[in-house]
Amino acid sequence: MAYVSMGEAHRRITDFLSRFYDAISSQDGAALRSLLAVSSNSSLLLSLADALNIFQDWARLVKQADRNSQQLGEILVPHLRCIQSFRIGRFVEAYVAFEKSANAFLQEFRNWETAWAVEAVYVVAHEIRVLAEMADKELSSMGKNPEKLQGAGSFLMKVFGALAGKGPKRVGALYVTCQLFKVYFKLGTVHLCRSVIRSIETAKIFDFEEFPSSDKATYMYYTGRLEVYNENFVAADQKLTYALMHCNSQYEANLRMILKYLIPVKLSIGILPKMTLLEKYNLIEYTNVVKALKSGDLRLLRRALQEHEDQFLRTGVYLVLEKLELQVYQRLLKKIHMIQKQKDPSKAHQIKLDLIVKALKWLQVDMDVDEVECIMAILIYKNLIKGYFAHKSKVVVLSKQDPFPKLKGKPVSS
Repeated sequence: MAYVSMGEAHRRITDFLSRFYDAISSQDGAALRSLLAVSSNSSLLLSLADALNIFQDWARLVKQADRNSQQLGEILVPHLRCIQSFRIGRFVEAYVAFEKSANAFLQEFRNWETAWAVEAVYVVAHEIRVLAEMADKELSSMGKNPEKLQGAGSFLMKVFGALAGKGPKRVGALYVTCQLFKVYFKLGTVHLCRSVIRSIETAKIFDFEEFPSSDKATYMYYTGRLEVYNENFVAADQKLTYALMHCNSQYEANLRMILKYLIPVKLSIGILPKMTLLEKYNLIEYTNVVKALKSGDLRLLRRALQEHEDQFLRTGVYLVLEKLELQVYQRLLKKIHMIQKQKDPSKAHQIKLDLIVKALKWLQVDMDVDEVECIMAILIYKNLIKGYFAHKSKVVVLSKQDPFPKLKGKPVSS
């Protein structure tokens, strides 16, 4: 922290206050937005934080500048305290101060008839989530209960309520919804997303196409993830594909996050990605999964799941990928069928269970005849193979017409 004289500190504080009041009086949402972005570490806010630490009586300057509007002082005093605390790494104090300032700001925002300050609301919604996450890390490090993110979620619901009415302000509702999703996913309370989704998708006041493109893409990403958790793979495919198609191509990290969920969904409905796609977005954890599906190598699939288990569990797609085993069995049976067809075309549709057991043993997967019989029964039931099972002779009798139906974009469970 560079040396700051008392006079320079005074000048910086009064300059900030002047900018703040000018932004309000001129209804300049972009200018106000930059003044509220505490975690941005902008040079303006960093220099202001240094000045606040030097000029201890800064609250008096706020009162002097706030003769005409006490309400703005209720926003500014805790906001400056937040900036000061954030600069010295006291994130719990910073969050508490910001929440107080944000509540006062929201009260003012409700009174403004036009939507000029929606950009500033975006920053408030973003900052309260980010500061809450930082505060919770600090609380956890001290052995205390991390509770601030839950509080941020409650505040964001109030913001959503302020935006969800009729009028031009409703354009900001989707952005705040996405911030709520981030909070709920972080807390593991994704069930709370339902009420917000219901408000967006059933309310007549919302026209989805009116929202900004970036907000629509983010919304579809999170609702797509919810569909993955609920194993609604067709809906998940539609939503995540929408998110991918409408995501700015310059944001490769965002594209990668979408693909992390879209690829398992595509695999579950029988669509395999190209290896070049996996390489481009550094999604190599799916490489052997795709190879296993192509080759019918059950050992390779299980090895891939084991190797990247932590990664797949964190993203919540492990169970989706584990269920791909049925498709791998189908592919293995198809390869056995092709080999038999070359040797004896007349008996190619009759596959003995012993032969499948031997193939699995070659892949270092130990199964007895009874276990394989059970797997074959499931494949027939799931319509992954057409045919029937001859129990006495322990033979799978395949249909001579299309014995291995393609999923054609439908999940196995259907």
